Amino acid sequence: MQEAPTTPDVQPEIQSRQPERSVAELKQLAAQVRRDIVRMVHAVNSGHPGGSLGCTDLLVALYFRIMKHNPEFSMDGVGEDLFFLSNGHISATLYSVLARSGYFPVSELATFRKLNSRVQGHPATEEGLPGIRIASGSLGQGLSVATGAAQAKKLNNDDRLVYVLMGDGELEEGQVWEAALYAPHHKVDNLIAIVDRNGQQIDGPTDKIGGLGDLRAKFEAFGWRVLETDGNQFETLLPTLEEARSYVGQGQPTMILMDTQMGFGVDFMMGSHKWHGVAPNDEQLEKALQQLLVEEASDY
Repeated sequence: MQEAPTTPDVQPEIQSRQPERSVAELKQLAAQVRRDIVRMVHAVNSGHPGGSLGCTDLLVALYFRIMKHNPEFSMDGVGEDLFFLSNGHISATLYSVLARSGYFPVSELATFRKLNSRVQGHPATEEGLPGIRIASGSLGQGLSVATGAAQAKKLNNDDRLVYVLMGDGELEEGQVWEAALYAPHHKVDNLIAIVDRNGQQIDGPTDKIGGLGDLRAKFEAFGWRVLETDGNQFETLLPTLEEARSYVGQGQPTMILMDTQMGFGVDFMMGSHKWHGVAPNDEQLEKALQQLLVEEASDY
């Protein structure tokens, strides 16, 4: 099986942020990750391609441009930026980005959702997969964990940041709002939370299922600094992530409301909740791969 030629050389020390990667290069990486996603879920006829494709650009931006992180993985994460995936069903995105960042062999993606694999359907820690810090099969827990990790960094005089991604449908979980109250009250200002505001959840559009209302007003009322961005355009996503970093140390956590399209990059999947947890068939896979073109594809 081929390894990815685009994967950077892994150094034993913590990697610096990588501003030298151009937007064009990030787009190529994102297309490769999306190829991984559709192939992974197709191979086992199981998984969650919709949200995974929608959040690809964010994770590529974080791991290949924004975060300071170390593929020589240590669970304590001292001296590095941490990322927590709360909406764990979009695990295919995280696995692909971790593998192509050097955390584990790209070839291991072929074991996705198979028995005895470290690459489970929802991230789990018991398999010891590098890059996975929490199990996130149950929704609603990630913001609490990330808040605790960020507060621990402050107490330990560790100046690195903590990022967490949640789904918008996940905000129907009450625990999210307990953490949303706690973080501003305790001035956890090294925390950057992100909501994938794609407007879809497993049963349909979020405005018909739970009714999230004005999320900006809600989080601002709780004491968060709130930014909004297009999560499928690096030209808007990258400046927003940089702006969020600029507010660290100013007494407030930052919330990014990130608008994406479920299934982004594959036209017949885009914008529909029906692709929340459905795998493409053989014909649909070929159509998807034809749309996800990479100059030098390195499929596992």
